[in-house]
Amino acid sequence: MEFFRFSRDIPFMSWGKYTTFISLLSFILAIFFLTTKGLNLGVDFTGGTVLEVSYSQPADLDKVRNMLADLEMSDASVQNFGTSRDVLIRLPIKAELSSAQLSETVMSVLRQEDKTVEIRRVEFVGPQVGKELLESGALALLFVSIGIVIYLAIRFEWKFGIAGIIANLHDVVIILGFFAFFQWEFSLTVLAAILAILGYSVNESVVVFDRIRENFRKLRKASVPQIINNAITRTMSRTIITHGSTQMVVIAMLLFGGEALHYFAMALTIGILFGIYSSILVASPIIMLLGVKREDLVKLDKKPQEEAVL
Repeated sequence: MEFFRFSRDIPFMSWGKYTTFISLLSFILAIFFLTTKGLNLGVDFTGGTVLEVSYSQPADLDKVRNMLADLEMSDASVQNFGTSRDVLIRLPIKAELSSAQLSETVMSVLRQEDKTVEIRRVEFVGPQVGKELLESGALALLFVSIGIVIYLAIRFEWKFGIAGIIANLHDVVIILGFFAFFQWEFSLTVLAAILAILGYSVNESVVVFDRIRENFRKLRKASVPQIINNAITRTMSRTIITHGSTQMVVIAMLLFGGEALHYFAMALTIGILFGIYSSILVASPIIMLLGVKREDLVKLDKKPQEEAVL
């Protein structure tokens, strides 16, 4: 079923020069911000103390942040956790205070404002553990990327594998560039969102690649740009419906999920938008640049030679 029909093929490949320039420029800018500003790593990666406290009434997060700022802890992360009465506080490592002393200092200040506040959980993440988590996350991205290349190369052809991984890494770098530029906190949940986007983006690429392979078999007289344009146009209805419905859920998380899901939803939103762009206007032009042709995907039938009439 197609809710969005296109009477003519959209000439995506004729925009290849412009989209390649835009992609290259955005990629370079993302690398620049990552190099100059770097990621604002959360406690999950840098180490620190995590406090979960509970109030008898909805907590005023701004007031909590101001009290922590008075303790020279303005870099602490404060967010709701579960309900509006539960608060999760992430404190970076303080060289002069142990984790126990840090938690006691924070609780004493909070109780001066509200005697009903209770501590539910205290966890300490050492810098070594945070470093290991960061390395493990980088390895996860590497292994997922290698797996995508192998999968696409086996299912289609090596040129599709190269195009697919470049498009997917383009999405990852763009997400990281946004987090570096705005200095949003980069936590384990954001890393999980990036890994999810890798799978989500490659699924979109596979749909387009499948239609390209099918067109090579059906459209015998069409040129390669025409085949790719037709493949993308014929999958546009699915793309709009699938990504639109997914983005509706992500927007709901972004608006109503609280701070615990805010950056997770932001990463997914950026990834979904650029995932559509890269599957159409990054991966497809790349397979053209790599010289994809009908023989790469379709085995040509050799007609038997006619026997000579004696």
